[in-house]
Amino acid sequence: MLKFTEEHEWLRVEGDVATVGITAHAAEQLGDLVFVELPEVGKALSKGDDAAVVESVKAASEVYAPLDGEIVEVNPAIADDPSIVNSDPQGNGWFFKLKLADKAALDALMDEDAYKAMIA
Repeated sequence: MLKFTEEHEWLRVEGDVATVGITAHAAEQLGDLVFVELPEVGKALSKGDDAAVVESVKAASEVYAPLDGEIVEVNPAIADDPSIVNSDPQGNGWFFKLKLADKAALDALMDEDAYKAMIA
């Protein structure tokens, strides 16, 4: 199941853990990424909290927590090579895995069709 936020994050949900990254649209808007700062494993986040930072040749931007939860894993590969986010934003360019506090909160997020309509 893939869900999207208005802040251009995507979530792929397996059980009560969501893999989170930025959308291809967001990666395209940012341009070539040169730096990624990831959250610490074990950090508790509330929806809307700053979870990660990305810097591109154009700008710095926050990646927000899409829902309440706890960071259970991060993707060190993108800290070592931020270009992975540009080349594969919705695959190997994922940022972190979030153990969801309330899986029902997913219902408030957009599906792919709604997200595509929003960015059109």
